Amino acid sequence: MSCILHIETSTNVCSVALSEDGACIYEQTDKNGRNHGELLGTFVDEALSFADSHAIPLDAVAVSSGPGSYTGLRIGSSMAKGICYGTNLKLISVPTLELLCVPVLLGSEEIEEDALLIPMIDARRMEVYAQVFDRSLREVRPIQADIVDETTYKAYLDKGKVYFFGNGAEKCMEIINHPNAKLIKNIEPLAKNMMPLAEKRIATETYEDVAYFEPMYLKDFVAKIAKPLL
Repeated sequence: MSCILHIETSTNVCSVALSEDGACIYEQTDKNGRNHGELLGTFVDEALSFADSHAIPLDAVAVSSGPGSYTGLRIGSSMAKGICYGTNLKLISVPTLELLCVPVLLGSEEIEEDALLIPMIDARRMEVYAQVFDRSLREVRPIQADIVDETTYKAYLDKGKVYFFGNGAEKCMEIINHPNAKLIKNIEPLAKNMMPLAEKRIATETYEDVAYFEPMYLKDFVAKIAKPLL
C-alpha cells in the first residue's frame, strides 16, 4: 500500500486529503464557493506538514482530471504538478465523474445489481456532462455533453433502475420524469473519496506524464465533441 496526497478542485468544493494504506488520515474541505486559489495552498501545506510530522513518506499525488470548472481544475492540476516536479513523485489522475460514483457505491442506499449510475456535472441551463456506469464501475457510455429532455436516458430507464447524482442531476429530474429514475442528493466530488480509484491506478502503474498532463476542462471538452460537426 502507499501514502497519497489527493487534490479535488473540479467544482465549487475545494478538498484535500491524505491517505495511507487505503485509509484517510487527514482531510480539509471547503464548500463555500470558488475559493480554490486562496485555500488550496494552505490545505496542501497542512497535509504535507501532517505527513512530515508523522514521518510518513509520500508515494504519489492524485488530482481530479475533470470534466469540471476551468479555473478549479487549472489550480488543482498546477498544484499537483508542482509538487510532483519538486519531490519527484508520481502523478495520478482521477476522472471526476468516476469519482462521484464512489460515495454512491459505498453509501447506505441499496443499489440494485443491474442498476446503472449516471453522474452529472452541471453545464448550465439543461446541459450536463454525464457518463454511464454499471454497478462495477464499468463504462457503459462515455462522457458526453447532454442537453437533457425526456428521451435523453430513456433507453437505459426502460430497462431498469438508473441513479442520477452530482451537481447537475437535481435540475434534470422533473424533465426525465420516469419511474425508474432515482435521484441521490448531496453527492459531491471529495478528495477523501479518490482513495480507492488512486490505489487502483497505483496497482496497475497507471500514471500521468507530469510535463504533459492536462485535465478535461469543460470548454475543451465542448470543442472536442463539436469538431466532427464542423
